[in-house]
Amino acid sequence: MTAEAIALAVNPSDETLTFGPLVVRFLLTGDHSTGSVALFELTVRGGHRLPAPAHSHDHYEETIYGLDGVLTWTVDGKTIDVAAGQALCIPRGAVHRFDNLASQDAKALCVITPAAIGPQYFREAFEVLRAAAGGPPDRAKLAEIMRRYGLTPVA
Repeated sequence: MTAEAIALAVNPSDETLTFGPLVVRFLLTGDHSTGSVALFELTVRGGHRLPAPAHSHDHYEETIYGLDGVLTWTVDGKTIDVAAGQALCIPRGAVHRFDNLASQDAKALCVITPAAIGPQYFREAFEVLRAAAGGPPDRAKLAEIMRRYGLTPVA
């Protein structure tokens, strides 16, 4: 798709997906940026851990910009708190995960460059997590989805 073919609009990819303590609101996907960037808000209720395994991605960077509260990221074994007004760039290949260890809800803006994932990844992953009905998710299914979208899960 060329830049000329993309209609200009505010939040052209506006879609909100939820699972338990996570809310993912896509604002922009590769379909609306000639594949250069995907942008979504991530909200995590206070006191919750990421339900998916730590992972890396070799084909894109992920930049996190804190909007509210504090998300605790673990990147290559180093713990980094990202608060409102702070940014963290997770380079390709870095193993990472996040948690909200505080009691306050946290919100961050996530920028994926280039736009390797979009809402479909979260739809599929959340489906596997919902199917677990509060128990452990099917790790093999979750890992297959992650790999298909360029994420490498870490055991």
